[in-house]
Amino acid sequence: MEKQQKSSHVVLVMETFQGHITPMLQLASILHSKGFSITIVHPELNSPNPSNHPKFTFISIPDKLTESQLSDKDAASPVWSLNKNCAAPLQQCLEKILHSLHHIAAVIYDTLMYCAQTITEDLGLLGIVLRTGSATTMLFYPAFSQLDEERIDFVYEIKSPELQALQLKRLRALLSQNATKAMTEVRVAFANVLKRSSAIIVNSMEFLELEALSKVKQYFPAPIITIGPLHKLAPAICSSLLTEDDKCISWLNKQAPKSVIYVSFASIVNIDNKQPFLWVVRPGMVRGSEWIESLPNGFKESVGERGCIVKWAPQKEVLAHAAVGGFWTHCGWNSTIESICEGVPMLCRPFFGDQHLNTSYICNVWKIGLELQNLERGNIERTIKRLMMDMEGNGIRNRAIDLKEKAAFYLMEEGSTSCSFNMLIKHILSV
Repeated sequence: MEKQQKSSHVVLVMETFQGHITPMLQLASILHSKGFSITIVHPELNSPNPSNHPKFTFISIPDKLTESQLSDKDAASPVWSLNKNCAAPLQQCLEKILHSLHHIAAVIYDTLMYCAQTITEDLGLLGIVLRTGSATTMLFYPAFSQLDEERIDFVYEIKSPELQALQLKRLRALLSQNATKAMTEVRVAFANVLKRSSAIIVNSMEFLELEALSKVKQYFPAPIITIGPLHKLAPAICSSLLTEDDKCISWLNKQAPKSVIYVSFASIVNIDNKQPFLWVVRPGMVRGSEWIESLPNGFKESVGERGCIVKWAPQKEVLAHAAVGGFWTHCGWNSTIESICEGVPMLCRPFFGDQHLNTSYICNVWKIGLELQNLERGNIERTIKRLMMDMEGNGIRNRAIDLKEKAAFYLMEEGSTSCSFNMLIKHILSV
């Protein structure tokens, strides 16, 4: 792929959540490697460390958010506040950049920073949205906003194996339960910007959600460009807001191949006393505890060398490790893609939002994992055994390896990802 002139300047508008910061920085790194100069505009809360990315220009804008707002049970509330508070500062920031450089090739913004689309339109700039979740999630937005409801219902009735296995009607009903005013407004905003943006970038691989993608393209006029997985395309970067504890890699080096289950979410769990485990418990994740104070007295001592508990782990390195045989995950999209690329079967415990959709893909479409539907101790032990030791787990592991090989082929120099990136660059340079 030919490099572009450094005068081609792209502004990326970042969101404040870790799962959105990482893919945006990965995309920035890839675009820079292709010759674009990069400015990253970001809210003050959870600001990235500029010293980790010396080739980028970072500009912060006031967001008036607090840490407590980010942990609000209504996940849409801080998103709504962020867009309300950041709209005017973002417009002023882009006007200053435009005045200084005289030209901005494109503004690429996270879906959650939807206020950017109106601003780019007002300034006559090319606005491109980055979807950090699956493409399939976009099927829900027109339905939630009551746009083209009849056509969306038709999609849910289509007799195709993939869409039927996803159980989209059940998922839509689940996501619609107890929807707050902020959630409804944010979903309507998502649908609107996806219809108005000049292009939609999705961190995915087309073969993963082929049938759903064909339907998504019927509802959104902008070209949908699947460029993923971003973490495999980007040069190594440091994007974590927490310090990664790489001592867990030394512990993994002592374990047998495919013997360890990697657990990465907050819940206190019970694991069979023969099963080696690596458990990430982020500080403050368990309500009322700074770290692992809620664990029973003597738990760490009883575990000994059989388990390793850390505050944060280098996840991509962990999943690529030969000792890891399973990944117990909430099924966020970044974790799902990273696990697929390393051929690691998943134990799924979704909590909210698109995690339920991702779980349907993992368990019902790709069939590379099992869903853990309750945390009763006996059920946990049985499900881990099914995944890690039983014949059923062998079949799941074989399918996970097959999917890993497909992903590797997709990433080849002349593969689909390369073509998609060429499409994106042409689109950016088209104005």
